[in-house]
Amino acid sequence: MELSDIDLRILAVAEDRLTGFHAHPFDEIAARCGVPADVVLERMRALLTGGAIRRIRQTLLTTALAEGALVAWKVPTELEESAYIWLCEHDPFTGHVVLRSCDTPTSPGADYRLWTTLKVPTGYGTVHEHCRTLAAHIGATDFVPLPVVGMFALGVGHVRRAKLQPGDKLAEPPRMQRPAHPVLTEREWQVLLTLKESLQLHELTRSPWVARAQALGMSHEQFCTIATALDERGAIGRFATFLDHTRNSGKHSGTGAAGLFHWTVPPGMEEQAGAECGRHLCMTHCYWRSGGAPFGGAQIMGVTHATTRDGVRAHKAAIDSHLAACGIPVLHTATFWSERAEIRPSEISPLAYQSWCEQYR
Repeated sequence: MELSDIDLRILAVAEDRLTGFHAHPFDEIAARCGVPADVVLERMRALLTGGAIRRIRQTLLTTALAEGALVAWKVPTELEESAYIWLCEHDPFTGHVVLRSCDTPTSPGADYRLWTTLKVPTGYGTVHEHCRTLAAHIGATDFVPLPVVGMFALGVGHVRRAKLQPGDKLAEPPRMQRPAHPVLTEREWQVLLTLKESLQLHELTRSPWVARAQALGMSHEQFCTIATALDERGAIGRFATFLDHTRNSGKHSGTGAAGLFHWTVPPGMEEQAGAECGRHLCMTHCYWRSGGAPFGGAQIMGVTHATTRDGVRAHKAAIDSHLAACGIPVLHTATFWSERAEIRPSEISPLAYQSWCEQYR
């Protein structure tokens, strides 16, 4: 589906520019992109119906609500397909499921081809325990959880990033955000779990939360008050529109290729290195992660999208050059290319997790 100039203006904001909770998110998108709200809603409905948009939803900062990690899996070649399908179909707590290949086959970690994101509700087990259960089901011979120590960049913005040049970056490096785990009431959990579900076509209105508030026995005002308070406590991510960036790659979205970058830097330089990597606008994700010994000790990991692999390589070369200019030694680096991916939000409901454990453990 070809995107019009109006679509591009809308999506440049709607993809990842609305941080936090908004009671009237489509009005906010309209105000920021200079397109009337009724037109924004009309185009969003058309793009969702036509398949250009995969989902529209309020994201949560799940690092604040669940124990999470990026997980690298070593799976026998003959089981990769079945493992991929099993995780997609049977584990809602696994979000992204990606098959990757390393740019250098002899690089540390090149034989870990299956990568996932995982969330386990706080207080209901550990990532390691969950991975042991999954390994038994998918036939993995090893797994490496890579939990977040600090976050430097998290966004999507494929349309907004399509015209970026290698080296484009923020004026100042971002501050690292560390995971926090607020204690929530049952009512707060209800609001969060209702918020995170993708909006359906009939919910694309100027007040999309009204029916969801009513379903919880709340007024719209009560619902928004709780959601705003949760935002202030660091539990809310952004109101986001997710493109099908495989189908829309090329002329408009510029996201036909994706690379996961690894950098190993001297101990004690992780925060500085992560901030200097994360300030580059091409980075949709950039984290300091722990547990990377099988990957050459890599601590800084991030993802960049571009039209082609050469475009991804050019962005990485610019980041590498910038690190050198900052006096940050890189002891090891690698790129893992995305070959196949299923991208979806992870379930974080404690009740759903208890039910899953009863079935699969």
